[in-house]
Amino acid sequence: SAWVPEGGGRDSLTQLTAFAMATRRIHLGTGILPVFSRTPTLTAMSAVGLDMISNHRFILGLGVGHQGSVEGVHGIDFKNPFIRIKETVTIVRRLLRGEHVSYQGRLFKVAKATLGYAQEFPVPLYLAALGPQMIELAGEVADGVLLNWASPTYLEEALGYLRRGADRAGRRVEEIDVACYIRVAVVADDEVVHAPLRRQLLRYIGMDYYRNFFLRTGFMEEIQAIDRHIARGDHDKAAAAITEEMQRQMAVFGPPEFCRQEIERRRKMGLKLPVIAPFAVGGAKNSYRAAIEAFEG
Repeated sequence: SAWVPEGGGRDSLTQLTAFAMATRRIHLGTGILPVFSRTPTLTAMSAVGLDMISNHRFILGLGVGHQGSVEGVHGIDFKNPFIRIKETVTIVRRLLRGEHVSYQGRLFKVAKATLGYAQEFPVPLYLAALGPQMIELAGEVADGVLLNWASPTYLEEALGYLRRGADRAGRRVEEIDVACYIRVAVVADDEVVHAPLRRQLLRYIGMDYYRNFFLRTGFMEEIQAIDRHIARGDHDKAAAAITEEMQRQMAVFGPPEFCRQEIERRRKMGLKLPVIAPFAVGGAKNSYRAAIEAFEG
């Protein structure tokens, strides 16, 4: 499968449509489609359209997105994200089942919505999640959970939340896919990785939700040091405060065989679908090619 995020001025649906027309076997997922910038009905319409174009290879990944992007880029108040995604999933699921939907929620009031098809569209639905509440919701209502920046030490904890949500809904947790973006750099020399990886981590730490996530998952000393340097306006020292241990927990980098072993180690811990996310080290094209060659076949 190939997963396409949304951002940088490009929407994922247009790119996935192009990919669907140029391929025959690979599954294609939105990783993720933010729920604030689309209504549930439009989301379901897009899912059905891509499902038909791709001959049923489409995966619908949904998430709340980031407050800065939602409010700054889209001009929408970032209010009630948990309620919004829960109601969105409820409406989308019913529409994909071919129902005529009337729904009275806290945020959405839908009357006689329909996709115009009597048949069901069994589009797999994944929820992007970091914290306990969202992971539990994925266990309750989704076909899969899509994690991000989940260290091996956090995977076991996340699986516990997923099981709790599945139990609450009377589901078997074994039937829920566990996916996670893993940053990967296939390189002969580790030293070339540290600067670009630190820059990427520092960008995420600048978002409150991810900052709190890193605090919860064992990197309090690093985050506190970063906060001190940022308060003084020294971004170079802030980046340098991201220790090699944190980098090793957050990403996989090294020679091809080592990278493959690290991915398999995460599989054995319960990660069913590692989503390899190459990051640029000495040129994006070469970095992506090296990762593809390391994991192909």
